This record gives sequence, structure tokens and C-alpha cells, in this order.
Amino acid sequence: MRFSFLVLFVLPFFSCSHENTNEQSNEIIVTKFQELLDSAKLEGAILIYDLDQNKYYTSDSEKAKIGSLPASTFKIPNSIIALETGVVENDSTLFKWNGEKRAMKIWEQDLIFRNAFHYSCVPCYQEIAREIGVKRMNEYLDKLDYGNMEVDSSNIDLFWLRGNSKISPFQQIDFLKRFYQSELPISSRTEVIMKKIMIIEENSAYQLSGKTGWSTDKNINNGWFVGYIKKGNKVYFFANNVQPKPEFDMKNFSSVRKKLVFQALEHLKIL
Repeated sequence: MRFSFLVLFVLPFFSCSHENTNEQSNEIIVTKFQELLDSAKLEGAILIYDLDQNKYYTSDSEKAKIGSLPASTFKIPNSIIALETGVVENDSTLFKWNGEKRAMKIWEQDLIFRNAFHYSCVPCYQEIAREIGVKRMNEYLDKLDYGNMEVDSSNIDLFWLRGNSKISPFQQIDFLKRFYQSELPISSRTEVIMKKIMIIEENSAYQLSGKTGWSTDKNINNGWFVGYIKKGNKVYFFANNVQPKPEFDMKNFSSVRKKLVFQALEHLKIL
């Protein structure tokens, strides 16, 4: 009886000895993630999902359920829909530049589809969205169960950048997980093309796939980095959604979205 009492007494202390974590069901609050956000002078949420263990690691579970404009992370479903509808034939489909000045110099050239994705060419994807059209776009968004998009004739080429469309980090990971596990109602051809296009980095240690995003609406800068990393036989999904605090230096906004994900993966000893 005395031994049993000691075991019961010691176990609660042992279970709480996980430094910087507080575990509830399959969601683990990692205080280090919030420290990373605070140090970077950012608001938002970092969310990482371990597919094998069915566990979520996050800076703030409630914030990770809040939806924001998807910005250019929408290029993932937009590309899928383009391929499924035949608006884009393959990853080499050419988008001709009409010679007009664009927001980014790198967009001022003819671009094939996979480069339009990697360079995040907004005009190219606005062209794609207009050709898909409101009816087909809404039909496919319902089929793909992608966030809460509000699409009509007035915003068909802007709804992911401005307005009331929303997706949360949890929803981003749910969508990416279904995509990775071949659970979306799309052709295997589209899936193969997209999984190839989405690769950002590949080396002997890991393969990183995903997409960044940045929207500015109602004077709010909203940044994303979503995707998944394959390391050996394991896969980890991530969704980082951040907004700058007043003291943040905006020249770092583009790079910090990715940097935070790598820091979080390093903290979990995934990298």
C-alpha cells in the first residue's frame, strides 16, 4: 500500500516536468513558441502537427483557431482548382506578360505555372481565378472544404487578399493533411503535379513543401507560412500566421514568417 501511495504521489510531478509545455488531449501548448513570437515583436500563432503521433504543438490553441485572409497560401487550392478545371494544363503552362508595370519586378516576365506559384505572381493567379469563375470556384471550395471563403462576382480575383474570407491555422493544417494523404476529391494527376510544385527545399535531411502568404487589408498586415516537412518516414505539418506589433520593423516581415517555423521545428528537435 505504501509503494502504491508513493507512485501516485510522484507521477503527477513527473507528468508536469515537461519544460515549457502544458498538454491537453492531443494539443500541447509550447511556451517557447510564444517566446519566439514575443521576441520577434509579432502577434499570432505557430501551429505544428505530428501526423504519426496525432499531436498538435502550438503557441496558443485559441489563437490558432482564429481565421484570417489566406493571402497567397490560397495559391495551393487555386492551383488545384485550375488544374482540375483545365484552366491550367500542367506545371509548364505559360502566362504571358502584357508589358504592364507590376508590383514586383520578378512578375514582369513570361512565367510558366510552377514559377508563377513560387514567385507568388498575384496577376497570374488573378487571371486564373477570373477564368475559373465564381460558380466553379465556389463549387470546388465546397468540395475541398477550404476555410470560409466569401466569393462573388465583385471579388473573384481578390477574395483571398481583401474582404471577409478566413481560414485558421488549424484549418490550414486540416486541408494540407487531407491533400497529403490523398483524401481530397481531386485526380491523382493534379495531386502529383501539385506535390511537385509545392517543394521549396529538398536535401539529404528533409523535404520541405509549402507556401507563404502576405495580405494587407484594412491597414492590417497578415503573414503566413504553411506546409509540411518530410523527414525520413515522418511528416510534420505547420501553419504560422502572424501580424506585426507597432514596434516591428516591416522590412523583416517577409523572412520572419519562415524563420519562426524553422525555430519552432528546431525547438521540437524535428530539425
